[in-house]
Amino acid sequence: MTSIRTFLVLTVLATIILFNFIAAIQGYRSSMAEAERLFDDQMLETAKLIANLPIEIQPQNSNHSSTIAFQLWRNNKMMLASANAPTIAIAELKPGFDFINFDGYRWRTLAYFDRSHDIWVTLAERSDTRYLLAENVILESIFPLLIGIPIVGLLIWLIINQGLRPLIQLSAELREKKADDLTPVSNLGSRQELTQVTRSVNSLIERLRLTLEREKRFTADAAHELRTPISALKIQLHNIAQEVPAESEALAQLGTGVDRMQHLVEQLLFLYRATPEQFTQNIQQLDLYVLAEELLAEQYYLFEAKQQTVELLGEHCMVEGNDFALNTLLKNLLSNANKYTPKGGQISISVKATPQGVRLTVEDSGPGVPKELEERIFERFYRVGQASDEDISGCGLGLTIVKNIVELQGAKIRVEQSSFDSGSAFIIDFDAAKTDVHS
Repeated sequence: MTSIRTFLVLTVLATIILFNFIAAIQGYRSSMAEAERLFDDQMLETAKLIANLPIEIQPQNSNHSSTIAFQLWRNNKMMLASANAPTIAIAELKPGFDFINFDGYRWRTLAYFDRSHDIWVTLAERSDTRYLLAENVILESIFPLLIGIPIVGLLIWLIINQGLRPLIQLSAELREKKADDLTPVSNLGSRQELTQVTRSVNSLIERLRLTLEREKRFTADAAHELRTPISALKIQLHNIAQEVPAESEALAQLGTGVDRMQHLVEQLLFLYRATPEQFTQNIQQLDLYVLAEELLAEQYYLFEAKQQTVELLGEHCMVEGNDFALNTLLKNLLSNANKYTPKGGQISISVKATPQGVRLTVEDSGPGVPKELEERIFERFYRVGQASDEDISGCGLGLTIVKNIVELQGAKIRVEQSSFDSGSAFIIDFDAAKTDVHS
Protein backbone atom coordinates (compact mmCIF):
# COMPACT_ATOMS: atom_id res chain seq x y z
CA MET A 1 0.00 0.00 0.00
CA THR A 2 1.48 3.35 -1.07
CA SER A 3 1.91 5.94 1.69
CA ILE A 4 0.52 9.47 1.40
CA ARG A 5 4.08 10.81 1.62
CA THR A 6 5.28 8.67 -1.29
CA PHE A 7 2.18 9.51 -3.33
CA LEU A 8 2.60 13.26 -2.80
CA VAL A 9 6.34 13.24 -3.50
CA LEU A 10 5.96 11.20 -6.68
CA THR A 11 2.93 13.18 -7.88
CA VAL A 12 4.46 16.62 -7.27
CA LEU A 13 7.84 15.58 -8.68
CA ALA A 14 6.22 13.98 -11.74
CA THR A 15 4.18 17.15 -12.32
CA ILE A 16 7.30 19.31 -12.10
CA ILE A 17 9.21 16.99 -14.44
CA LEU A 18 6.30 16.95 -16.91
CA PHE A 19 6.01 20.74 -17.02
CA ASN A 20 9.80 21.09 -17.28
CA PHE A 21 9.80 18.56 -20.10
CA ILE A 22 7.08 20.44 -21.97
CA ALA A 23 8.87 23.73 -21.33
CA ALA A 24 12.16 22.19 -22.47
CA ILE A 25 10.61 20.96 -25.73
CA GLN A 26 9.04 24.34 -26.36
CA GLY A 27 12.29 26.05 -25.45
CA TYR A 28 14.21 23.69 -27.70
CA ARG A 29 11.98 24.49 -30.64
CA SER A 30 12.16 28.22 -29.99
CA SER A 31 15.92 28.08 -29.50
CA MET A 32 16.43 26.08 -32.69
CA ALA A 33 14.31 28.58 -34.62
CA GLU A 34 16.30 31.45 -33.14
CA ALA A 35 19.58 29.66 -33.87
CA GLU A 36 18.42 29.09 -37.45
CA ARG A 37 17.76 32.80 -37.83
CA LEU A 38 21.14 33.72 -36.34
CA PHE A 39 22.96 31.26 -38.60
CA ASP A 40 21.11 32.67 -41.62
CA ASP A 41 22.12 36.20 -40.60
CA GLN A 42 25.69 34.99 -40.25
CA MET A 43 25.53 33.42 -43.74
CA LEU A 44 24.27 36.71 -45.17
CA GLU A 45 27.16 38.63 -43.58
CA THR A 46 29.59 36.02 -44.88
CA ALA A 47 28.13 36.34 -48.37
CA LYS A 48 28.63 40.13 -48.25
CA LEU A 49 32.26 39.64 -47.22
CA ILE A 50 32.84 37.12 -50.02
CA ALA A 51 31.32 39.54 -52.54
CA ASN A 52 34.08 42.03 -51.71
CA LEU A 53 36.88 39.51 -52.28
CA PRO A 54 39.11 40.12 -55.31
CA ILE A 55 38.25 37.52 -57.88
CA GLU A 56 41.96 36.85 -58.47
CA ILE A 57 42.35 35.43 -54.94
CA GLN A 58 42.36 31.65 -54.90
CA PRO A 59 40.39 30.06 -52.06
CA GLN A 60 42.47 28.32 -49.39
CA ASN A 61 41.60 25.15 -47.51
CA SER A 62 40.57 25.79 -43.90
CA ASN A 63 38.88 24.05 -40.98
CA HIS A 64 35.54 25.10 -42.42
CA SER A 65 36.28 24.03 -46.00
CA SER A 66 34.28 20.84 -45.57
CA THR A 67 31.28 22.52 -43.95
CA ILE A 68 30.99 25.75 -45.98
CA ALA A 69 31.07 26.12 -49.77
CA PHE A 70 30.69 29.25 -51.92
CA GLN A 71 30.66 30.40 -55.54
CA LEU A 72 30.93 33.78 -57.28
CA TRP A 73 28.87 34.21 -60.45
CA ARG A 74 28.82 37.03 -63.02
CA ASN A 75 26.79 36.91 -66.18
CA ASN A 76 25.93 33.26 -65.48
CA LYS A 77 29.63 32.42 -65.40
CA MET A 78 31.30 31.05 -62.25
CA MET A 79 34.20 33.39 -61.47
CA LEU A 80 35.40 31.88 -58.18
CA ALA A 81 34.51 28.85 -56.01
CA SER A 82 35.68 27.11 -52.88
CA ALA A 83 37.49 23.79 -53.21
CA ASN A 84 34.51 21.77 -52.05
CA ALA A 85 31.93 23.58 -54.17
CA PRO A 86 30.24 21.67 -57.00
CA THR A 87 30.77 22.63 -60.63
CA ILE A 88 27.18 23.70 -61.02
CA ALA A 89 25.44 26.50 -59.18
CA ILE A 90 24.91 25.74 -55.53
CA ALA A 91 21.62 27.58 -55.54
CA GLU A 92 19.33 29.13 -58.09
CA LEU A 93 20.47 32.67 -58.83
CA LYS A 94 17.65 34.46 -57.14
CA PRO A 95 17.90 36.10 -53.69
CA GLY A 96 16.92 33.98 -50.70
CA PHE A 97 17.58 30.86 -48.64
CA ASP A 98 16.92 27.26 -49.56
CA PHE A 99 18.03 23.67 -48.92
CA ILE A 100 19.85 21.31 -51.31
CA ASN A 101 21.56 17.96 -51.12
CA PHE A 102 25.04 17.28 -52.49
CA ASP A 103 28.21 15.53 -51.50
CA GLY A 104 26.19 13.22 -49.23
CA TYR A 105 24.93 16.02 -46.92
CA ARG A 106 22.03 18.41 -46.64
CA TRP A 107 23.07 22.03 -47.02
CA ARG A 108 21.52 25.38 -46.21
CA THR A 109 22.01 27.67 -49.21
CA LEU A 110 21.92 31.40 -49.82
CA ALA A 111 21.92 33.35 -53.08
CA TYR A 112 23.00 36.99 -52.65
CA PHE A 113 23.36 39.62 -55.37
CA ASP A 114 25.87 42.43 -54.82
CA ARG A 115 24.80 45.35 -57.05
CA SER A 116 27.98 47.33 -56.52
CA HIS A 117 30.08 44.53 -58.02
CA ASP A 118 27.37 43.09 -60.26
CA ILE A 119 28.07 39.67 -58.82
CA TRP A 120 26.09 36.76 -57.37
CA VAL A 121 27.34 34.96 -54.30
CA THR A 122 26.02 31.47 -53.65
CA LEU A 123 26.87 30.17 -50.22
CA ALA A 124 26.15 26.76 -48.65
CA GLU A 125 26.57 25.55 -45.06
CA ARG A 126 26.10 21.97 -43.87
CA SER A 127 22.89 21.69 -41.86
CA ASP A 128 24.20 19.00 -39.51
CA THR A 129 27.05 21.26 -38.41
CA ARG A 130 24.86 24.22 -37.57
CA TYR A 131 22.33 21.97 -35.81
CA LEU A 132 25.10 20.33 -33.79
CA LEU A 133 26.33 23.68 -32.58
CA ALA A 134 22.81 24.79 -31.71
CA GLU A 135 22.00 21.56 -29.89
CA ASN A 136 25.20 21.77 -27.84
CA VAL A 137 24.27 25.25 -26.67
CA ILE A 138 20.70 24.19 -25.84
CA LEU A 139 21.77 21.02 -24.01
CA GLU A 140 24.23 23.02 -21.94
CA SER A 141 21.33 25.20 -20.82
CA ILE A 142 19.07 22.18 -20.08
CA PHE A 143 21.72 20.17 -18.22
CA PRO A 144 21.36 22.18 -14.95
CA LEU A 145 17.64 21.41 -14.98
CA LEU A 146 18.36 17.68 -15.17
CA ILE A 147 20.85 17.96 -12.30
CA GLY A 148 18.30 19.93 -10.28
CA ILE A 149 15.52 17.30 -10.46
CA PRO A 150 16.96 15.04 -7.67
CA ILE A 151 17.60 18.12 -5.53
CA VAL A 152 14.05 19.34 -6.08
CA GLY A 153 12.76 15.83 -5.28
CA LEU A 154 14.68 15.82 -1.99
CA LEU A 155 13.36 19.27 -1.08
CA ILE A 156 9.80 18.17 -1.89
CA TRP A 157 10.24 15.07 0.28
CA LEU A 158 11.53 17.14 3.21
CA ILE A 159 8.72 19.69 2.90
CA ILE A 160 5.98 17.05 2.63
CA ASN A 161 7.52 15.05 5.47
CA GLN A 162 7.47 18.15 7.64
CA GLY A 163 3.87 18.85 6.67
CA LEU A 164 2.81 15.29 7.48
CA ARG A 165 4.69 15.14 10.79
CA PRO A 166 1.57 15.92 12.90
CA LEU A 167 -0.34 13.18 11.06
CA ILE A 168 2.51 10.72 11.69
CA GLN A 169 2.47 11.67 15.39
CA LEU A 170 -1.30 11.17 15.51
CA SER A 171 -0.92 7.76 13.86
CA ALA A 172 1.77 6.77 16.38
CA GLU A 173 -0.42 7.89 19.30
CA LEU A 174 -3.38 5.87 18.02
CA ARG A 175 -1.15 2.85 17.37
CA GLU A 176 0.23 2.92 20.92
CA LYS A 177 -3.22 3.10 22.49
CA LYS A 178 -4.31 -0.06 24.24
CA ALA A 179 -7.66 -1.63 23.47
CA ASP A 180 -9.13 -0.35 26.72
CA ASP A 181 -7.71 3.18 26.43
CA LEU A 182 -10.61 5.41 25.42
CA THR A 183 -9.06 8.74 26.37
CA PRO A 184 -9.14 11.46 23.68
CA VAL A 185 -6.10 11.91 21.48
CA SER A 186 -4.14 15.13 21.78
CA ASN A 187 -4.59 17.93 19.26
CA LEU A 188 -1.21 17.92 17.52
CA GLY A 189 -0.31 21.16 15.78
CA SER A 190 -2.57 23.86 14.46
CA ARG A 191 -3.23 22.49 10.98
CA GLN A 192 -6.90 22.96 10.15
CA GLU A 193 -7.22 19.61 8.35
CA LEU A 194 -5.54 17.68 11.17
CA THR A 195 -7.69 19.40 13.77
CA GLN A 196 -10.78 18.15 11.95
CA VAL A 197 -9.35 14.60 11.86
CA THR A 198 -8.53 14.76 15.57
CA ARG A 199 -12.02 15.98 16.42
CA SER A 200 -13.58 13.18 14.37
CA VAL A 201 -11.39 10.54 16.04
CA ASN A 202 -12.13 11.90 19.51
CA SER A 203 -15.83 12.00 18.70
CA LEU A 204 -15.71 8.35 17.65
CA ILE A 205 -13.77 7.40 20.80
CA GLU A 206 -16.29 9.24 22.98
CA ARG A 207 -19.25 7.50 21.31
CA LEU A 208 -17.51 4.16 21.73
CA ARG A 209 -16.76 4.90 25.39
CA LEU A 210 -20.37 5.81 26.11
CA THR A 211 -21.60 2.68 24.32
CA LEU A 212 -19.26 0.44 26.31
CA GLU A 213 -20.22 2.17 29.55
CA ARG A 214 -23.91 1.62 28.84
CA GLU A 215 -23.20 -2.01 28.03
CA LYS A 216 -21.19 -2.55 31.21
CA ARG A 217 -23.73 -0.69 33.32
CA PHE A 218 -26.57 -2.78 31.91
CA THR A 219 -24.61 -6.01 32.44
CA ALA A 220 -23.72 -5.08 36.00
CA ASP A 221 -27.24 -3.96 36.88
CA ALA A 222 -28.78 -7.06 35.36
CA ALA A 223 -26.31 -9.35 37.12
CA HIS A 224 -26.83 -7.63 40.47
CA GLU A 225 -30.60 -7.83 40.09
CA LEU A 226 -30.39 -11.53 39.22
CA ARG A 227 -28.19 -12.60 42.14
CA THR A 228 -30.88 -12.28 44.80
CA PRO A 229 -33.72 -14.07 42.95
CA ILE A 230 -31.34 -16.85 41.88
CA SER A 231 -30.23 -17.41 45.47
CA ALA A 232 -33.86 -17.40 46.59
CA LEU A 233 -34.73 -19.86 43.81
CA LYS A 234 -32.01 -22.26 44.96
CA ILE A 235 -33.37 -22.16 48.50
CA GLN A 236 -36.90 -22.80 47.23
CA LEU A 237 -35.70 -25.76 45.15
CA HIS A 238 -33.92 -27.21 48.17
CA ASN A 239 -37.05 -26.88 50.31
CA ILE A 240 -39.30 -28.41 47.62
CA ALA A 241 -36.88 -31.32 47.17
CA GLN A 242 -37.21 -32.12 50.88
CA GLU A 243 -40.99 -31.81 50.83
CA VAL A 244 -41.54 -33.75 47.58
CA PRO A 245 -38.90 -36.52 47.39
CA ALA A 246 -40.61 -38.09 44.36
CA GLU A 247 -39.67 -35.10 42.22
CA SER A 248 -36.05 -34.98 43.40
CA GLU A 249 -34.62 -36.03 40.01
CA ALA A 250 -36.50 -33.34 38.09
CA LEU A 251 -35.66 -30.79 40.75
CA ALA A 252 -31.99 -31.79 40.54
CA GLN A 253 -32.00 -31.07 36.81
CA LEU A 254 -33.67 -27.74 37.48
CA GLY A 255 -31.05 -27.05 40.14
CA THR A 256 -28.29 -27.70 37.60
CA GLY A 257 -29.82 -25.10 35.32
CA VAL A 258 -30.03 -22.63 38.20
CA ASP A 259 -26.38 -23.30 39.08
CA ARG A 260 -25.40 -22.59 35.49
CA MET A 261 -27.40 -19.36 35.60
CA GLN A 262 -25.69 -18.36 38.83
CA HIS A 263 -22.29 -19.10 37.28
CA LEU A 264 -23.18 -16.91 34.30
CA VAL A 265 -24.18 -14.05 36.60
CA GLU A 266 -20.91 -14.31 38.53
CA GLN A 267 -18.92 -14.28 35.29
CA LEU A 268 -20.83 -11.25 34.02
CA LEU A 269 -20.12 -9.44 37.28
CA PHE A 270 -16.43 -10.18 36.94
CA LEU A 271 -16.41 -8.88 33.38
CA TYR A 272 -17.84 -5.63 34.72
CA ARG A 273 -15.23 -5.43 37.49
CA ALA A 274 -12.30 -6.35 35.21
CA THR A 275 -11.53 -2.80 34.09
CA PRO A 276 -8.09 -1.16 34.06
CA GLU A 277 -9.13 1.08 36.94
CA GLN A 278 -10.29 -1.83 39.10
CA PHE A 279 -7.30 -3.96 38.10
CA THR A 280 -4.66 -1.41 39.08
CA GLN A 281 -6.16 -0.69 42.51
CA ASN A 282 -4.69 -3.78 44.22
CA ILE A 283 -1.46 -4.59 42.38
CA GLN A 284 1.02 -6.66 44.37
CA GLN A 285 3.75 -9.27 44.00
CA LEU A 286 2.17 -12.73 43.90
CA ASP A 287 3.71 -16.19 43.77
CA LEU A 288 2.06 -17.78 40.73
CA TYR A 289 3.13 -21.27 41.79
CA VAL A 290 1.56 -20.84 45.25
CA LEU A 291 -1.66 -19.47 43.71
CA ALA A 292 -1.92 -22.53 41.48
CA GLU A 293 -1.12 -24.84 44.39
CA GLU A 294 -3.79 -23.32 46.64
CA LEU A 295 -6.40 -23.36 43.89
CA LEU A 296 -5.69 -27.02 43.11
CA ALA A 297 -6.16 -27.91 46.76
CA GLU A 298 -9.39 -25.91 46.89
CA GLN A 299 -10.91 -27.48 43.77
CA TYR A 300 -9.34 -30.94 43.93
CA TYR A 301 -12.77 -32.48 44.49
CA LEU A 302 -13.76 -31.55 40.91
CA PHE A 303 -10.85 -33.52 39.45
CA GLU A 304 -11.35 -36.36 41.90
CA ALA A 305 -14.99 -36.68 40.85
CA LYS A 306 -13.86 -37.39 37.27
CA GLN A 307 -10.87 -39.49 38.38
CA GLN A 308 -8.52 -37.11 36.57
CA THR A 309 -4.77 -37.03 37.20
CA VAL A 310 -3.55 -33.51 37.98
CA GLU A 311 0.10 -32.46 38.39
CA LEU A 312 1.72 -29.14 39.26
CA LEU A 313 5.22 -28.61 37.89
CA GLY A 314 7.74 -25.80 37.87
CA GLU A 315 9.16 -23.32 40.34
CA HIS A 316 8.16 -20.38 42.52
CA CYS A 317 7.84 -17.32 40.30
CA MET A 318 6.63 -13.90 41.39
CA VAL A 319 4.22 -12.01 39.16
CA GLU A 320 3.03 -8.44 39.62
CA GLY A 321 -0.74 -8.40 39.40
CA ASN A 322 -4.16 -8.35 41.03
CA ASP A 323 -4.76 -11.26 43.43
CA PHE A 324 -8.46 -11.66 42.60
CA ALA A 325 -7.83 -11.40 38.85
CA LEU A 326 -5.00 -13.96 38.78
CA ASN A 327 -7.03 -16.35 40.94
CA THR A 328 -9.94 -15.99 38.53
CA LEU A 329 -7.63 -16.59 35.58
CA LEU A 330 -6.28 -19.83 37.09
CA LYS A 331 -9.73 -20.91 38.22
CA ASN A 332 -11.23 -20.49 34.74
CA LEU A 333 -8.34 -22.29 33.04
CA LEU A 334 -8.55 -25.22 35.48
CA SER A 335 -12.35 -25.29 35.24
CA ASN A 336 -12.10 -25.37 31.45
CA ALA A 337 -9.57 -28.22 31.60
CA ASN A 338 -11.74 -30.15 34.06
CA LYS A 339 -14.89 -29.79 31.95
CA TYR A 340 -13.37 -30.81 28.62
CA THR A 341 -11.05 -33.54 29.87
CA PRO A 342 -12.80 -36.93 29.92
CA LYS A 343 -13.04 -39.20 32.92
CA GLY A 344 -9.62 -40.60 33.82
CA GLY A 345 -7.83 -37.95 31.73
CA GLN A 346 -4.71 -35.95 32.53
CA ILE A 347 -4.23 -32.28 33.41
CA SER A 348 -0.91 -30.51 33.92
CA ILE A 349 -0.12 -27.05 35.32
CA SER A 350 3.38 -25.67 34.85
CA VAL A 351 4.96 -22.47 36.20
CA LYS A 352 8.50 -21.74 35.07
CA ALA A 353 10.87 -18.88 34.35
CA THR A 354 11.82 -17.96 30.78
CA PRO A 355 14.28 -15.40 29.37
CA GLN A 356 11.25 -13.20 28.64
CA GLY A 357 9.64 -13.56 32.10
CA VAL A 358 7.34 -16.24 33.54
CA ARG A 359 5.33 -18.83 31.63
CA LEU A 360 2.13 -20.44 32.88
CA THR A 361 0.97 -23.53 30.99
CA VAL A 362 -2.29 -25.40 31.57
CA GLU A 363 -2.73 -28.44 29.34
CA ASP A 364 -5.16 -31.33 29.23
CA SER A 365 -5.88 -34.56 27.38
CA GLY A 366 -9.32 -33.48 26.19
CA PRO A 367 -10.57 -33.27 22.60
CA GLY A 368 -8.43 -30.21 21.85
CA VAL A 369 -9.22 -27.08 19.88
CA PRO A 370 -9.17 -27.11 16.05
CA LYS A 371 -6.55 -24.79 14.58
CA GLU A 372 -9.15 -22.61 12.87
CA LEU A 373 -10.98 -22.03 16.19
CA GLU A 374 -7.99 -21.05 18.34
CA GLU A 375 -8.94 -17.37 18.15
CA ARG A 376 -12.72 -17.79 18.34
CA ILE A 377 -12.66 -19.64 21.69
CA PHE A 378 -11.90 -16.31 23.39
CA GLU A 379 -15.09 -14.72 22.06
CA ARG A 380 -18.01 -14.16 24.40
CA PHE A 381 -20.48 -17.03 24.69
CA TYR A 382 -18.58 -19.15 22.16
CA ARG A 383 -18.08 -22.79 23.10
CA VAL A 384 -16.25 -25.44 21.10
CA GLY A 385 -18.67 -28.19 20.12
CA GLN A 386 -21.51 -26.41 21.86
CA ALA A 387 -24.09 -28.18 19.74
CA SER A 388 -23.08 -31.68 20.84
CA ASP A 389 -21.61 -31.20 24.32
CA GLU A 390 -24.80 -30.31 26.15
CA ASP A 391 -23.66 -32.17 29.27
CA ILE A 392 -20.63 -29.89 29.63
CA SER A 393 -21.70 -27.03 31.88
CA GLY A 394 -20.61 -23.48 31.26
CA CYS A 395 -21.74 -20.24 29.71
CA GLY A 396 -18.95 -19.48 27.25
CA LEU A 397 -17.45 -16.59 29.22
CA GLY A 398 -14.58 -18.32 31.03
CA LEU A 399 -11.94 -17.97 28.33
CA THR A 400 -13.21 -14.47 27.48
CA ILE A 401 -12.44 -13.48 31.06
CA VAL A 402 -9.05 -15.20 30.84
CA LYS A 403 -8.19 -13.19 27.72
CA ASN A 404 -9.39 -9.98 29.39
CA ILE A 405 -7.20 -10.58 32.45
CA VAL A 406 -4.21 -11.46 30.28
CA GLU A 407 -4.57 -8.15 28.41
CA LEU A 408 -4.93 -6.20 31.66
CA GLN A 409 -1.84 -8.00 32.94
CA GLY A 410 0.12 -7.00 29.84
CA ALA A 411 0.79 -10.67 29.11
CA LYS A 412 0.25 -12.81 26.01
CA ILE A 413 -1.79 -15.98 25.59
CA ARG A 414 -1.79 -18.60 22.86
CA VAL A 415 -3.27 -22.05 22.30
CA GLU A 416 -1.21 -25.02 21.14
CA GLN A 417 -1.53 -28.77 20.95
CA SER A 418 -1.09 -30.50 24.27
CA SER A 419 1.98 -32.64 25.00
CA PHE A 420 -0.46 -35.47 25.74
CA ASP A 421 -1.83 -37.66 22.98
CA SER A 422 -4.70 -35.20 22.56
CA GLY A 423 -5.94 -31.98 24.08
CA SER A 424 -4.96 -28.32 24.25
CA ALA A 425 -2.30 -26.30 26.00
CA PHE A 426 -3.04 -22.72 27.10
CA ILE A 427 0.26 -20.86 27.40
CA ILE A 428 0.49 -17.44 29.07
CA ASP A 429 3.74 -15.46 28.99
CA PHE A 430 4.11 -12.74 31.63
CA ASP A 431 6.43 -9.83 30.89
CA ALA A 432 9.88 -9.96 32.51
CA ALA A 433 9.48 -6.39 33.81
CA LYS A 434 6.62 -7.55 36.04
CA THR A 435 8.04 -10.90 37.17
CA ASP A 436 10.66 -12.38 39.47
CA VAL A 437 11.91 -15.90 40.17
CA HIS A 438 12.69 -17.51 43.53
CA SER A 439 15.47 -20.06 43.38
